[in-house]
Amino acid sequence: MSIIISTIQKCCVKSLEEKLLALSLTSTTQIREKHKLNPPPRLRNPTWFTKQNRVVKEEFLTHENKEFLREIVQDKVVESESKLPVVSPKEWNDKLQRTGVIARKVGIYPMWLKDGTRIQTTLLQVLDNHVIRYYTPEEYDPPRKQVGGIKNKKGCLLLGAESADPSEFTKEYCGLFRESGVIPKRVLSRFFVSPDAVLPLGTQVNVLHFQVGNVVDVRGKTVDRGFQGVMKRHGFKGMPASHGVTKTHRKGGCIGGGGEKGRVWPGTKMPGHMGNRHRIQKGLKILRINTKYNIMWVSGQAIAGETNSIVTIYDTKLPLRKPTNPVPFPTYIGEIDSTIPEDIYDEQVHMFNDPTISYDEK
Repeated sequence: MSIIISTIQKCCVKSLEEKLLALSLTSTTQIREKHKLNPPPRLRNPTWFTKQNRVVKEEFLTHENKEFLREIVQDKVVESESKLPVVSPKEWNDKLQRTGVIARKVGIYPMWLKDGTRIQTTLLQVLDNHVIRYYTPEEYDPPRKQVGGIKNKKGCLLLGAESADPSEFTKEYCGLFRESGVIPKRVLSRFFVSPDAVLPLGTQVNVLHFQVGNVVDVRGKTVDRGFQGVMKRHGFKGMPASHGVTKTHRKGGCIGGGGEKGRVWPGTKMPGHMGNRHRIQKGLKILRINTKYNIMWVSGQAIAGETNSIVTIYDTKLPLRKPTNPVPFPTYIGEIDSTIPEDIYDEQVHMFNDPTISYDEK
């Protein structure tokens, strides 16, 4: 009996030694490719940034409770839209700067002028814009300071668009809308305005803020293409396809290093990240406005961004394209009712309802 117990103890000790040896070997061995050579940068938000979306957790609510919460949110939306502040009209001049609007890029649509010219236009739908906050020229403190002094300081007007359920956002983000009494918005954008063009908190801005025939500037973010080569990023034609060319068909070729300039000059066209940059398209004329769906047709098809992307529209900065006739200042006052036509066209646009051929009896 003692012999059997001793053999069992020896087997257990041997198995333990094997396990300890395996642990020691795994701990001392080096794992290849554990750390990347060039790890991606850690994108950190600035200190003043307010986190928007909260971590959505599974809340065990019944179907009746969910419907009740949805009704409360809908009542809050109707209440916030019904309590519109009173805006008094003011006299406009070309030296004053109005606020802009937040819109969504819908798509591209052709139009014809009266002289038969076919042009391309872009449809921009103005969302439910509301004034959230206003910073006076003394209060506004941007994180990036401008080099040199600013002669004409302007206030900063914060606008929001696309109302959403408050339960989707954090408590800090919802606190931004407490003073204005507006339901939390998904999109926020700031516009610099003159002190005379300040709007009360909660004011709604619609598509009639602009007029047909005026010129606007549109700011959007280009489509993110990722890391691309020189042929797609800069339009290079590439190397020849044959006659001794070896594995350099899509390369950029010589970059000019040698001689007295034994380095790569700044600004050399090379592969890199393409897109995902804010770009401004200036001098776009408004050719049509639809008051029912808050849509405007602007000339051109080169507005940055893909379909359904967010853009901002404001009066043009071009000195020779600024409006000469008075515009709604500080914004359009009143509601869109039956007295306002649904579609407003520019005088240059051809109306297909108008007759094109006229007959003379003589």
